[in-house]
Amino acid sequence: MPKQTNAISPTRQEDFPEWYQQVVRAADLAESSEVRGCMVIKPWGYGLWEQIQSQLDSMFKATGHKNAYFPLLIPLSYLEKEAEHAEGFATECAVVTHHRLEAQLGEDGKTKMIPTGKLTEPFVIRPTSETIIGAAFSRWIESYRDLPLLINQWANVMRWEMRPRLFLRTAEFLWQEGHTVHETDGEAWEETEKILDIYEKFAREHLAIPVITGEKTENERFPGAERTLCIEAMVQDRKAIQAGTSHFLGQNFSKASDISFAGRDGTKQFGWTTSWGVSTRLVGTLIMAHGDDDGVIIPPRVAPTQVVILPVIPKEEVREEVLNAAVALADALQKETYCGEPIRVEIDKREMQGGAKNWEWIKKGVPVRIEIGPRDIEKGTVAVVRRDTSPKDKQFLSREEALSGMATTLGDIQQSLLDRAMKLREQHSRKIDSMDDFVAYFTSENPDKPQIHGGFALCHWAGSNEDEEKLAKDYKVTIRCIPTNKEFVEAGTCILTGKPSQQRVIFAKAY
Repeated sequence: MPKQTNAISPTRQEDFPEWYQQVVRAADLAESSEVRGCMVIKPWGYGLWEQIQSQLDSMFKATGHKNAYFPLLIPLSYLEKEAEHAEGFATECAVVTHHRLEAQLGEDGKTKMIPTGKLTEPFVIRPTSETIIGAAFSRWIESYRDLPLLINQWANVMRWEMRPRLFLRTAEFLWQEGHTVHETDGEAWEETEKILDIYEKFAREHLAIPVITGEKTENERFPGAERTLCIEAMVQDRKAIQAGTSHFLGQNFSKASDISFAGRDGTKQFGWTTSWGVSTRLVGTLIMAHGDDDGVIIPPRVAPTQVVILPVIPKEEVREEVLNAAVALADALQKETYCGEPIRVEIDKREMQGGAKNWEWIKKGVPVRIEIGPRDIEKGTVAVVRRDTSPKDKQFLSREEALSGMATTLGDIQQSLLDRAMKLREQHSRKIDSMDDFVAYFTSENPDKPQIHGGFALCHWAGSNEDEEKLAKDYKVTIRCIPTNKEFVEAGTCILTGKPSQQRVIFAKAY
């Protein structure tokens, strides 16, 4: 067995992108599959996604949304109904053109499977579902009494990705996509903002990630939407990650799909629609926001296992006694609650060296590790280690103290991770009022950290779409959002054009 160490190689400071890949591998979260650009999500990684999914699902249902499921294959003609939408996803679409295979003998004597049965109309594997869901909504809605219609779907989608990165950008990924129809534009806009608030709250309270809420510029807007709202997170290399979006679609898709209804005055009217979504990208965001050079750190709210018990068995004759004590401790812990739910506990009974087992859980990022052995049983104590502290920082507590204080410990870890992430963002967010300072902020060289520079640049902006595109091309920096927070509203001068500006926007490099 290879020697276990307490560090991922390379470290975050040496090569952050490679560190990320190594953390995903070391934590046994996911791996690349035989299908280019697609990933296999392993049990620990999928357990994390299940927690994200179930907790968000509860939040959606609490606001009146219901789950449904729609086809994976979308007729090409559906996608073409909304021209801007079709154009926006054209380069990312995977297209199904045949419906059967036939076996043919090749010149080399080997059997080859040849696609036959060409379809009269190709199907697109869903990159998003506005058009296919719109077709269903057009059948479901007849009167204003059928509104609002609040639907969510948990599904997989495919967007052909040229440079895949596990969780952050893969050709196939998991997500939820909400789709709603409203009687008025005001109700649809209220829905758009409500969902953004849910995303912000979930990121902050469950993932321990502070995010900035705002609106996308026209260049960054969802294809076919009138307005796009978003949450933007900063990760440890100071880049931004778009962690969720909520789109006000106006009547663009309802007119394309004939989502119409008899209004209160009896006339035909078109619905006002929204769509919104988050994906397994949240897992990547969490890793980059909280991980350290020992591995991933998972906030307790979304950890598949919140406490792992590691039996210490120095001699075979004490095995049964130690395992029985571990089971009794797990049973007692599961009767304690954290955030209204039983604490999630696992006992690692595998027969392997204690050091290797311990480091495996460190790399997985389980919030709390508890060691219990023969001496602990005699003394009525356990050794407790928090993942957000040094691996050597053990607390020797009585069994009763460990049990009664576990919910508080988990809450402290959750808060400490949020505080760290907030501190990082505050340290690397800067008001910038000139192009010289802007260029220096995003291009200055640091020999100790060559790949890390910049952060969130808070700048006045009154440039055109073309100006925005040029900055993105020249410096690989984009406007992440126009913040909704009032603290960003102030009179000033655009850093590029010198024109008056009433609002600072956030520029950053991004994943």
